[in-house]
Amino acid sequence: MDFKDYYSSLGVAKTATQKEIKAAYRKLARKHHPDVNQGDKSAEARFKEINEAHEVLGDPEKRKKYDELGANWRQYEQAGPQGGPGFGGGFNPGQGGGYRTVTQDDLNDMFGGGHPFSDFFETFFGGARQGGESQGRGRRAARPGRDVEDEIELSLEDAYHGAMRRFSIQHDGEARSVDVRIPAGVSDGSRVRVAAEGERGSGGAKAGDLYLRIRLAPNAQFERKGRDLYTRVPIPLTTAVLGGEADVRTLAGKSLRLKVPPATQNAQVFRLKGHGMPVTGKSGETGDLYATADVQLPKELTPEQRAHFEALQKLETGAKSPAS
Repeated sequence: MDFKDYYSSLGVAKTATQKEIKAAYRKLARKHHPDVNQGDKSAEARFKEINEAHEVLGDPEKRKKYDELGANWRQYEQAGPQGGPGFGGGFNPGQGGGYRTVTQDDLNDMFGGGHPFSDFFETFFGGARQGGESQGRGRRAARPGRDVEDEIELSLEDAYHGAMRRFSIQHDGEARSVDVRIPAGVSDGSRVRVAAEGERGSGGAKAGDLYLRIRLAPNAQFERKGRDLYTRVPIPLTTAVLGGEADVRTLAGKSLRLKVPPATQNAQVFRLKGHGMPVTGKSGETGDLYATADVQLPKELTPEQRAHFEALQKLETGAKSPAS
């Protein structure tokens, strides 16, 4: 390895005070910290470089030896473990022996406290914890996997009955199939959680979860509003006028007989209790089905039908005439 100019690494003059060195280190550490530059290898390398520089220049004794020895400081350090006057403290850049433990106080001082340290920091700085004790120096800290969200389209019938779907996902550089059970009653925009099928964790930590966001496809016969369903029921004109019955199909595939009272008006709404959507997580609880009367007017009239309508028209006209 070539000689490193630690002053240049921190961007300070050789005459800089300890206060100026510390200020420069803080500024650069915040800028190049891996948590701020996730996935940026150059920032990671720069972060290691400025920490190495600060390990030496931030300690007056080590800085003095570095200033005195210059390019020969590595040879001096190599003699340290043999009993020679090394830099001390466990920081051996010449032998690649790892970094000193950075304490919680160091990090709070640098980042203002409460900073969520990445496992990069755990890897290179020995897993600093309470009281500055190092737990497992050099080991990669466990990090739970992140949750993953995707979208799945369902028919209204699948949402009503519930369904089992095989869902193909690509994550962590691999493709895999997951069998997902969709509970009955899911609504548009709701999410179904599939445990431990998200991003894989590191260091033995648990994986994240997969969340499937539900998108319901339009249905030609039914409209959903919350737990209730709405449909239109064709009713012949004579049935609407005289009363009778009409067939109503439910989303479950059943046929119900709707009692139509005399003089039923077009767009009149009838409630069929308990034939709406099931409520997710509440066994036996369902919404209602609302049937809107769609009175069918004849498109053509036979001569006999016309004669009857004309007779009806005369009756209506006579009923409106003043009494003789």
